[in-house]
Parts: sequence; C-alpha cells; structure tokens
Amino acid sequence: MTVPPKPESRPSNPNFSSGPCAKRPGWTLEALKGALVGRSHRSKPGKAKLQEVIDRSRALLNIPADYRIGIVPASDTGAVEMALWSLLGARGVDMVAWESFGKDWVTDVVKQLKLADARTFTAGYGKLPDLTQVDFKNDVVFTWNGTTSGVRVPDGEWIAADREGLTICDATSAAFAMDLPWDKLDVVTWSWQKVLGGEAAHGMLVLSPRAVARLESYKPAWPLPKIFRMTKDGKIVEGIFKGETINTPSMLAVEDALDGLRWAESVGGLKGLIERSESNLAAVADWVAAGTTAAFLAEVPATRSCTSICLKFADPKLAGQTPEVQAEVAKKVASLLEKEGVALDAGAYRDAPPGLRIWGGATVERSDIQALLPWIDWAYATVAAELVA
Repeated sequence: MTVPPKPESRPSNPNFSSGPCAKRPGWTLEALKGALVGRSHRSKPGKAKLQEVIDRSRALLNIPADYRIGIVPASDTGAVEMALWSLLGARGVDMVAWESFGKDWVTDVVKQLKLADARTFTAGYGKLPDLTQVDFKNDVVFTWNGTTSGVRVPDGEWIAADREGLTICDATSAAFAMDLPWDKLDVVTWSWQKVLGGEAAHGMLVLSPRAVARLESYKPAWPLPKIFRMTKDGKIVEGIFKGETINTPSMLAVEDALDGLRWAESVGGLKGLIERSESNLAAVADWVAAGTTAAFLAEVPATRSCTSICLKFADPKLAGQTPEVQAEVAKKVASLLEKEGVALDAGAYRDAPPGLRIWGGATVERSDIQALLPWIDWAYATVAAELVA
C-alpha cells in the first residue's frame, strides 16, 4: 500500500470524543462566570437556574407542555435506571438492543429485576433488530441512537400510536441532534455531556402523562433507593420537575448546560442543531463513497447515526487478517491520530468491532470533520504498510 503524504491542514478542534463531547465553538471558562458557586441549589436563585435548564430544554426540543422534565443524578445512566426500576413490572416488557448500552438495560431487566415476562430483541453491531416483532401491548425499552454502534432508528413510524404499554427511550446521543416524536414516547432520557457538549454527571428525565399515571398507580415489588424515588404517598413529587433535584447538582455544570442551551438557540434551535449534525455525517459519507479506507459500521444508510459516526476499515487485505491483527491496526491508527493531535479519543468503543468512532454532534464543525478525513487515510496507510501483508 502506498502511503500518501501527510496532510497539511489540521482540525482546529481535535476533540472527537463520543462523551464527554466537544464543547461548543468558541467555548472558554468565561462561559461559567455566572455560575452560582458557594450557594445552595435549593436557594431561590439556585432553583431558578435549574428551572431555566428545564424551560430552555423544553422549548428547544418542543417537549409538550404536559410532559414533566426533571434533572436527575448519575447522567443518562441514572435517568434510565430510575425509569426501569420505578416503572417496569406492571406488564410485560420488550427490550430492544443493538449495542452495549441497550444490552446493559437488558441485563438490568433480566438479571437484576428478574422480570420473567421480558422479551429480548437484539442485533449485532451495525444492524437493527426486527422492529416489527415488538409488541406495544408491553412496555418497550430501547435506545434511539446506539452510541457505540453508530446505528439509530430511522424514525418513529415503527412505534404504535395506540400502544398500551409505555415506551422508554434512552436518547442520550439523539436529543438535540435528531427529531424525536414526543407523542410516541413516554419516557425519554439524555445527559448534558453529549450533543450540547455539557459537563458530565447529570441526567435529564422526561415523563409523559401516561408515565406519571403509571408511577401513581403502580408500586414495584422491589425496594427503591432514595435517588430513584419519584412518588410520595402515591403521588408524583412535583418538586423534582421544578428544579428541586433529588441530590446536590454541580452549579458549575448547571451554568455550562445553560451556556450550551443558549448557544443552541443562537444557531437556529433544534432545526439548526440537526442540520449541523447531518452535515457532519454527509461530509463523512462523501469521503467514504470517494475512497477505499473506511466503510460505515451501520449497514443501512437510513440507520447511520449523525452523532456517533462509527467506521470500520474497508481494506480487503485487513479483512483476511486475524481478529488480533485487525484490533491492533485499529488501535494503532487511533493512537497515530492522537499523536499527531488531529483526533483525540476517536477509537471504536471497547466492545465494538475494530475501527474508529467520530463524534459528529452539533458542537463539531464540519470543517474540522473535513480536515480530519485525509488524516485517517494517511494514518491507515501508514499502519497498514507495517502490519497488513
């Protein structure tokens, strides 16, 4: 394999991590100067800051007025766990998973909650399960976008409008980059560290009126720890959804979340955010189509994520190597990109097939994606010349 010359242009921002993700363009620590540090989050100004996060999120995402929005502990994971442990068990549940985090939720439901009437629909990396098999008489748990596989559901058409169960959607790398059909979703979760580039550790939890009705009419058979409890005496704890968080949030992180939300408004709101992410995906798609270095892990174009863009190497010679060699090549390519300072944290997820994962969320500039792609060509050719016969 001929090694091309080292590219001359470099990304202005080499941060392509899939979480925590790149900060918004132009971000500096000055963005946090208004943070309510040294004050109680339960003070009047503290609750006002938290309520502002909720209100701006509702407006940006077009969340219905009768849906409740809460800030919860432990990032998206905490939000999903709160939903699973608080809501499931009232009826059967269909678990839909095609990457590592979805499979984690399967483990929780099958091995921890031990729900005997749980059905599991899974697919390998790069594919979606057969969604037509899902029974919406049951509760349904799924990720909208598979962060570690780069595979998303193309739309909400597969979700029954007349569902009897609840739909519980982990949308952590989809919210603010993909159009979510709120009328078909009962529980939606995400974290600040993804599409808007906020700091980690805090999650967002959205509940439809149907989900609230379940909380108020159903008591799980298992005990719930304090940080999961959303009801008291059979009624929803409204304070959770008015800025009165269950545990102490970082007011620095809250200020950073507000900065990201204001920036999102400045670039055209949800429409602008989606356009930025889809433009990044299109740049990668053009490069893949024009070259021979890489292919998408997602096999069907309509399912390719515009945030967690997962790639595998397309070299037929590499495909004939052992899995160990394939993994070593991918590791060395990611290491070389990092050494050159053009892509940090761009290796594939540890459980995914060998390759690269490039974050293309709205805080990433298309020009940085375009500047990176020739470096991938160069890095792969350099490594392959050494390791691929």
